[in-house]
This record gives sequence, structure tokens and C-alpha cells, in this order.
Amino acid sequence: MVVLAALASAPRLRPRGQTTPSAAKSDTAPNSDVANGKKLFVNYGCYECHGRAAQGGVGPRLGPNPLPYAAFSAYVRHPSGTMPPYTAKVATDQDLADIHAYLASLPASPKAKDVPLLNK
Repeated sequence: MVVLAALASAPRLRPRGQTTPSAAKSDTAPNSDVANGKKLFVNYGCYECHGRAAQGGVGPRLGPNPLPYAAFSAYVRHPSGTMPPYTAKVATDQDLADIHAYLASLPASPKAKDVPLLNK
């Protein structure tokens, strides 16, 4: 699962950091498994472009605030750029839901002011 630069430039359906109870429910697929999503993120090779913690690299940053599930799933199935498509034959809908849950579970990066080495 390799989601590329077009994903990063895709419009967000909600501002970062702002969720409502109803928005939070629709942003993640039901019955998703974070631990399995982490395993799938590695097994599908997502980390090769997006980094082990989805921090970005060759591909864009994916976490900790991923696109809403519907947009994420649609992009993974029909990506633009150099990312290969992950059809339902390759990655099931449940696999994508689990990967999305993993991405959403990632902690936010610390602010620069909270990193002692950066404040010397």
C-alpha cells in the first residue's frame, strides 16, 4: 500500500484537528483493528514510501491525521501518480479499514518547543 503525493494534495473533508462526534464516526470504517492495520502497513510495503510511522518519505505523510476513510479507500483503489492500485483482490476492504485505523491511531509529533535538543 503505497499512497503518494497526490494523496497529500487531495482536499481534506475536515480541517486538521477538528472533529465532531458524527464526523469521527464517518472518518473511520467500523470494526477496524489497529494492530492488524500496523501489520498490514508493513506487509503491503506502505512503509517503503511512507516511513515506518507514516511520517512520509518518498511518499507523503499519512498519519496521524489521515484522510477520511472513504477518501483514503477511494484513493488506494484508484491512485494517481506512481502509486500502484490496490484492488479488492490485493487488499480487502477490511484490510484498508485496519490500515486506516492504524494511521489514525498514530500520535502527533511533538511541537518543536517541547523537544529539549531543539531548544538549546
